[in-house]
Amino acid sequence: MQYTVRGVPKVLDAALREQARAAGKSLNETAIEALADGAGLTGAPRKRRSLADIAATWKPDKAVEAALAAQDQVDEELWE
Repeated sequence: MQYTVRGVPKVLDAALREQARAAGKSLNETAIEALADGAGLTGAPRKRRSLADIAATWKPDKAVEAALAAQDQVDEELWE
């Protein structure tokens, strides 16, 4: 199957080209591997971080709550 992909961001293009160069592979091969990996077809387990160590550890802090509440205030003069 042949695809044409348009609108590839420069940062992604640069990253794919660097990966291809580093691995000694073609840009096409590297892009196909990246697509397969992103689609979950490589079978390689994805590294995931458990957040269990920080879950339910929030402690209320009056200063933080006041700062967050201040961000919710609308300055009416700016919206005239």
